[in-house]
Amino acid sequence: MRTSDTIFALSSGAGKAGVAVIRVSGPQAAKAVERLAARLPEPRSAALRTFRDADGAVLDRGLALWFPSPRSATGEDVAEFHCHGSPAVIGALMTALSSMPGLRPAEAGEFTRRAMANGRLDLVEVEGLADLLSARTEAQRKLAMAHYLGEASSAYERWRASLIGILGRIEAAVDFADEAEVVEPAMRGAREAAIALVSEMTSALSEYGRARTLRDGVKVVLAGPPNAGKSTLLNLLARREAAIVSHTPGTTRDVIEVMMDLGGVPVILTDTAGLRANAAEEIEAIGMGRARKEAEQADVLVWVTSSDAEAGPTPVVLPAIRLRNKCDLESNLSSRLRNEEMNVSAKSGSGMAEFIERLTALITQRYSNLEHASVIRARHEQSVSRTVALLQEFLADDQAHLELTAERLREAATVLGRITGRIDVEDLLDHVFREFCIGK
Repeated sequence: MRTSDTIFALSSGAGKAGVAVIRVSGPQAAKAVERLAARLPEPRSAALRTFRDADGAVLDRGLALWFPSPRSATGEDVAEFHCHGSPAVIGALMTALSSMPGLRPAEAGEFTRRAMANGRLDLVEVEGLADLLSARTEAQRKLAMAHYLGEASSAYERWRASLIGILGRIEAAVDFADEAEVVEPAMRGAREAAIALVSEMTSALSEYGRARTLRDGVKVVLAGPPNAGKSTLLNLLARREAAIVSHTPGTTRDVIEVMMDLGGVPVILTDTAGLRANAAEEIEAIGMGRARKEAEQADVLVWVTSSDAEAGPTPVVLPAIRLRNKCDLESNLSSRLRNEEMNVSAKSGSGMAEFIERLTALITQRYSNLEHASVIRARHEQSVSRTVALLQEFLADDQAHLELTAERLREAATVLGRITGRIDVEDLLDHVFREFCIGK
């Protein structure tokens, strides 16, 4: 990536649209506006302009915006052209920009990478923006927005500042090791601050599992014996024919996943092969093995049975919900129900509203109110866990070697600094920015 270049890209969605946005960032951004739109607008104001190519031919009429450095999205000079969103207009403007000296098409994530390089965003905020661009549900949007707007970064920087304060007390104890009236209060204050910090960070870590699940999607697995109607149930919930349905037991041989939104929470609804004591053939045995694995890894297990299905094995894990499907084929239903079992008919829809309501309530209870979670990625969890471990080592130490204690705390501050990208993050950047599209 050459930051001295001026880059441009379509920043709105590709394809036919009412309006398209083409963004330019870099030292030649002002010349690009003057070449296409004759003159610069007032900073941070939209101006109606006629866009022309180098030969003076009219390409379109739209809005030009000018954001001089450093008050721009990337921290560089930035221009935007809001044009009509037809492929022909977009193509003509992009061709005109390509013909200008010093301009080149942007690489994936390059606008955001420049924003980070210029201090407009830190690494956690960049990750939040990536999550915001891929958010599918309201809960994901809230979580991503909190990270993008710096809420998580503020927590990490507050922890880091507290660590530096603890380190400062230790350094004072090292410098005045022979003066008890300095060392004892310094060590006491450092330990009290460390205990409070460990408590706060441990609390944040306790939310990691649920926050990670919310970010990736809650895995709801339908499992049970063959011919219980799991695939019909999946199709009804998905509102499309996602799984093949047949009266022949064992039709489903592989895992089938459907993305859904329940109560604003992303759900990965998973259909699995029927489970029974003995498989009839090798392929069915493979499918049953995968079904057991999916059930074991489920965030929410729904165990589905029916009166005409085989008895089936005992669930591999404790189900969150037990369904007795095909209730339209039975009479005297209440006497047949086991504890915590619900009667439904995926064919007629009977009982489905109650099941969906219960499933939604269960999911939202477990995975809502997480928009303020700070630790949501594996690298966050690893760094915070390492910091907590170093602090616990400090608290368990007898402080006989204060220089080593200070070095341990310096490492902890460094580990925390890597989360927001203050230090040693070059190895993370390529991985992070691959999540972005070209115009971001």
